[in-house]
Amino acid sequence: MWFVLGDYRITGRRASDIAASVETGIGSGALAPGALLPPMRELAAVLGVNPNTVAAAYRTLRERGVIETDGRRGSRVRSRPASAPRDALRMDVPPGVRNVASGNPDVSLLPSLQGPLAAAARRYARTPTLYGADPVAPELATLARAGFDADGVPAGPVGVTSGALDGIERVLAAHLRPGDAVAVEDPGWGSVLDLAPALGLRVLPVAVDDDGPRPEAVARALADGARALVVTARAQNPTGAAVSAHRAAELRELLALHPEVLVLDDDHGHGIVDLPLQSLGGVTRHWALVRSTAKAYGPDLRLAVLTGDTVTMDRVRGRQRLGPGWVSRLLQYAVVELWTTGAVDAAAVARSYGERRDGLVAALERRGVPAYGRSGMNVWVPVAEETGAVARLLGAGWAVAPGARFRVESRPGVRITVSGLGLEEVAGLANAVADAVRPAVGGRFD
Repeated sequence: MWFVLGDYRITGRRASDIAASVETGIGSGALAPGALLPPMRELAAVLGVNPNTVAAAYRTLRERGVIETDGRRGSRVRSRPASAPRDALRMDVPPGVRNVASGNPDVSLLPSLQGPLAAAARRYARTPTLYGADPVAPELATLARAGFDADGVPAGPVGVTSGALDGIERVLAAHLRPGDAVAVEDPGWGSVLDLAPALGLRVLPVAVDDDGPRPEAVARALADGARALVVTARAQNPTGAAVSAHRAAELRELLALHPEVLVLDDDHGHGIVDLPLQSLGGVTRHWALVRSTAKAYGPDLRLAVLTGDTVTMDRVRGRQRLGPGWVSRLLQYAVVELWTTGAVDAAAVARSYGERRDGLVAALERRGVPAYGRSGMNVWVPVAEETGAVARLLGAGWAVAPGARFRVESRPGVRITVSGLGLEEVAGLANAVADAVRPAVGGRFD
């Protein structure tokens, strides 16, 4: 039996077959984003199966991030299925065009890994890591905990994951289940905006300004049932926002009224910013802070340290043991070497990014174009219309990142990464941006 939806036939007798049929229709384009799926009982009657079978198929599709269900409004194909990540919106940069869209750090500011990796290999040769060893090298745990303590992060066990996103996924999975809602910054990191639906979670967008998530937006998300809140502490991608002391106090006061909400701080900007960390950890029962080494030491290290409350960390580390087991001790030893030798001068790196970022923001403002970038390596420029602005800038020799990669409901914009920009290029880029966009006003990104 089959059910005809538009020009597409949904088929199957088992839940797995029905789910596969829907996914096939989505993959082929026959079921367009936003397409309304038939009510479960109606589809079950046509296919000649129990409604519970269709319910199981829809549940599988939700958990895979393929469809979303909104109560009596029914189930729809997600507007952006999790199988189509935002990174797919990256453009090919033609020869001769300057790429300020990548989001990558300045390679000239990254330390050499040759010495630290060689030191790690020598150490490994003396004492190879075997099954049953502690997943976190004791020296790394000690250094990470000292760093957290210095930044006022509450006490908690230390874990190690394969980068920030791996840590964020593990923390969310430790507490949330498919169908739960998670509050995420908008505009915000596209990978998190994709990860949530891939885990079967509902995204509740939270408006952002220079000081971080806006309290009224967070309050709205909590009232709408958010089970978790993800906040970028510093160097927010794409806006450069950084949580200020005053904003942190406002958010802590608000979160204290919701003690069951999971709070997750993403400190991927550690080592490249000179603004103090304002952690929200410890206000609610369950919390975590993830600190990546990618931006300061190199993305290919694939290592982040994290801490949190005991329950959260026990769940994260326990589930990790059942999967990859641990992050390579070779990489952990290399990070220990990098940290103990002072391989990165964080103040100098922050100053280098700041000169270019602040220079571009000031140059744009002199040309009547509002732009934002309080910390980190990115500048966010609100625009009236993204596609035309990106195309005009490309024609002028500059490749920028379209804001669609970072938005849910917020206003259009483009992201400019300054890490590969020379100070002598700032004026030329500002002229090109001013010619390509119509100025937008306001100090918010929503």
